[in-house]
Amino acid sequence: MPSETITSVAHATWEHLPPAVPMNFTVDAARLAEEAAGLTGLTWLPNRPVSQNGLGAEDTFDWKIIPLRGPSGSLARTDPGGAGLEDHLDTPAMARTPYHAEVLARIPAPLHSVRLMALGAGAETHEHRDGRTNFPWGSLRLHIPIVTQPGAELVVGGETHHWEAGQLWYADFDRLHIARNHSSRRRIHLVIDCAPTPELMALFPDSYRAQLPWSEVLFARPEIPLGSVEQDALRCTVEVPATFPDWSDDSDSDPAGSLPGRIDLVDGRLALFVDGAPRFGLVHIGNAEFRLQGWTDERTVCLDLDRPTPVARFRVRCGRQMTEVVRPAHTLATVMGAAA
Repeated sequence: MPSETITSVAHATWEHLPPAVPMNFTVDAARLAEEAAGLTGLTWLPNRPVSQNGLGAEDTFDWKIIPLRGPSGSLARTDPGGAGLEDHLDTPAMARTPYHAEVLARIPAPLHSVRLMALGAGAETHEHRDGRTNFPWGSLRLHIPIVTQPGAELVVGGETHHWEAGQLWYADFDRLHIARNHSSRRRIHLVIDCAPTPELMALFPDSYRAQLPWSEVLFARPEIPLGSVEQDALRCTVEVPATFPDWSDDSDSDPAGSLPGRIDLVDGRLALFVDGAPRFGLVHIGNAEFRLQGWTDERTVCLDLDRPTPVARFRVRCGRQMTEVVRPAHTLATVMGAAA
């Protein structure tokens, strides 16, 4: 099934659900606001999107960020990160915000990026979708308003919301939405990207969970460690499907095309090389299947090398829908032996 068809099916599957709901999780917003105000010496930097093509241009309106957790733990990265060679790590700002850290530790899900996001007085985003941010892609974007006031609104799926401070909210940001602040003060939200787990789902309202298509939720799978001998046995060369590296959108490139690739070690861990360069770290989730570092199980590589004709299975998921492209693989030990 083509990726654009899968995406359309996903939108249709979820459109009967409310676009936003409060979760059974509250915090002391005043403590969060005090810690955010105490981050003196740190600069609120402009929001900057990221895609498979790298970092985009900074937003030109008053939309500023201090990351608490993000790619490589860098304070300079205001984007949420994506598939690549970087893990999500705490930034130095996290150590200065212990109550934020306490709140985040209560969220029963693997955390990706965590950002303090400030929308200036009178500022408004354009209408947009965040892209692959919902249950079928294994990534949820949650909000806790910290500093807010009437006039600070989110319009999601055609519904206008003003969220009170201290309440955890879920919204389907894969729907069209706008953030706007018609008040005279800056609005600050704590924005949390995480992977769905059964424990996290228990925080949703009963009425929402009763309508949820559970079989379409891409739940997080934990990393399963591999020993050095196992890693070495999985090193191989393989042709990579041309669209597989396109993790941030549906590419127009030929899905039948190929790029030269291999799976090899980088700093002691397996990585997928494309066109001779390491492109994605690989995180083992069991049975020689790997998700891309910094990403979800939406996109995986499964190595089936213990067979007469070894293959690599490149998988792209959206809920229960999965496309799989199978390509022949050659272990590096075999390749080096043939060369000798």
